[in-house]
Amino acid sequence: MTKDIHAHRILILDFGSQYTQLIARRVREIGVYCELWAWDVTEEQIREFNPSGIILSGGPESVTEAGSPRAPEYVFNAGVPVFGICYGMQTMAEQLGGKVEGSELREFGYARVDVVGKSRLLDGIEDHIDADGLFGLDVWMSHGDKVTQLADGFEVVATSEGAPFAVTANEARRFYATQFHPEKSGSVGEVILSNFLKL
Repeated sequence: MTKDIHAHRILILDFGSQYTQLIARRVREIGVYCELWAWDVTEEQIREFNPSGIILSGGPESVTEAGSPRAPEYVFNAGVPVFGICYGMQTMAEQLGGKVEGSELREFGYARVDVVGKSRLLDGIEDHIDADGLFGLDVWMSHGDKVTQLADGFEVVATSEGAPFAVTANEARRFYATQFHPEKSGSVGEVILSNFLKL
């Protein structure tokens, strides 16, 4: 019996990141069907697609600017896992009651993230222990803003020099977010995306 690739359907909402196509490619490489749509879709369109999970991409805008893109409210009420990446993380935080601010320290390119909490998102990742005794991940960052206050129900899972909340999770609602780009973070990113797709 062949597995129906459409049984598991991921919806990726595009906020304009130059790497959004790469998210779709990584998801498909894992063997999961996905579609890439513009961020301003309607609740009706999302319901019709009936996703088993939603990914919010990165993007060039600033959540702190009036009129910048937001995820449809239904995304957070659909009862499916949601994964925010970079801008996607920031709009998720802002829309659910957290706070986003411009950062003094912009991170671009390779970054070191210290894991300070537990989450199903990071299961099975084996990177290395730093000299300070913290479990660290090598990731790829590209951001000027950062989340400075978590929305209710979220916990910090990892931090970096420029992002106090580099990975956050609300395990109860299966909402996850990374300030870095897992689609560009090699084997660490592959495991993170794969873990999300299994939720």
